[in-house]
Amino acid sequence: MRTGDISATAQGMGRAELLRLPAAIDLDTANRAIGLGRSKGYELARLGAYPCRVLRLGKKYRVITADLLRLLGIEAAVGEGSAADAA
Repeated sequence: MRTGDISATAQGMGRAELLRLPAAIDLDTANRAIGLGRSKGYELARLGAYPCRVLRLGKKYRVITADLLRLLGIEAAVGEGSAADAA
């Protein structure tokens, strides 16, 4: 997402897109899924107040996708959203 590009954030993410996410995602993607702005998301992560688990890896933040999905009340059925579905 480019700086100043709010359209992607405003649109959020659908269930199918969320289920295709890898095991850990960058903070900007998590912010988009939750509907948080970039500044607020980074502020919450920095303060340890992000609404789901965030890992700090060097200077980068990563969000555990399973925690994000639980926060959003999304549970995948067996095989749903897996790499096998893409084949």
